[in-house]
Amino acid sequence: MCKPNQHPDNMDSRIKAILIAEGSADIEPELLSTSKALVPGPSTAGPGAGVGSFFFRSGGHLVRLEHRRDPDATLIVRRIDEKAAGGDNVIIFYKGRELVRGRIEPALIHCPEQAYITLSESCIFDCAFCPVPKLGGRTKTAGEVRRMVDDAYRTGNLRAISITSGIERLPGEEVTRAVDLVKSLTKYNLPIGVSVYPTVDSSIRLKEAGAVEIKYNVETMDREIFGRVCADMDLDFVLASLKDAAGIFGRNRVFANFIIGLGESDRTVRKGVEALAGIGVIPILRTLNLHPLRPDLAKICPDAARPDADRLLRLARFERDILDAHGLRADVSETMCLPCGGCDLVPHRDV
Repeated sequence: MCKPNQHPDNMDSRIKAILIAEGSADIEPELLSTSKALVPGPSTAGPGAGVGSFFFRSGGHLVRLEHRRDPDATLIVRRIDEKAAGGDNVIIFYKGRELVRGRIEPALIHCPEQAYITLSESCIFDCAFCPVPKLGGRTKTAGEVRRMVDDAYRTGNLRAISITSGIERLPGEEVTRAVDLVKSLTKYNLPIGVSVYPTVDSSIRLKEAGAVEIKYNVETMDREIFGRVCADMDLDFVLASLKDAAGIFGRNRVFANFIIGLGESDRTVRKGVEALAGIGVIPILRTLNLHPLRPDLAKICPDAARPDADRLLRLARFERDILDAHGLRADVSETMCLPCGGCDLVPHRDV
């Protein structure tokens, strides 16, 4: 069993694995006031859409946790009476015992130091783990997005701009919307990353527009599971697009979310990580979020379950070894998920 270290003042990779595996914590509403983003409210992107969260920082590591009021929760966040050295202001208790001390980290837009903005908050694809198709979200206008980025920039804390999107009608329309936005946002002279469903020319168009990093999600590399949970998507096309993107964006600039917990074996994960690294792509091993709007996942994937801390740590360490073997680094990324690291154990940062 994954056990925390003997000195819980600072978070390490093992403690972070425990926090990610649990996923949510009871926290006093007053503490959440310190984590307010420029755009308050729940996430509008991907499997975590519709859920409120906060960021906790300790020992150079960052983790994102869903928040809820439940005094019997496995994780409980409580205020430190006297502010400790280094700015720590909270303790996280795990099963009634102190686990780690740290501080609540304010988000900017979706995460610290980034304007991470969802364009279309709806999707024509109906992936079985994702609540976005059930939420019926809206599509932001270009002017609205530019105003959001400008507000973030004026705080002086903005380090990157990241754009993601569902699919309101057609993948090509989302790519065009992203291309036009990227062109208008290069004036900030900040790195820009984009995560969309690919088209045949999306990589070259986004690169020429000014994006420096790209993410196309494979979701799972278990083809049998993929066929059940992402029936609207084409895994071979996504993989071909990733390979093409690696040639256009270059080393350490192309990523893919890879969900852990859909019933895939460790062996399948290892083979998938090796296959992606082999074409120059850095996988982001994303813990499955069991969303209340997708109870159908249990029927589609009876073995689906949130992975435990031991598995998360084991797979992250394996991924680091594979990335090292292929000369790839997860800690040089500038946009989107890897520099934030709140949802994942990031090789070269956390392990």
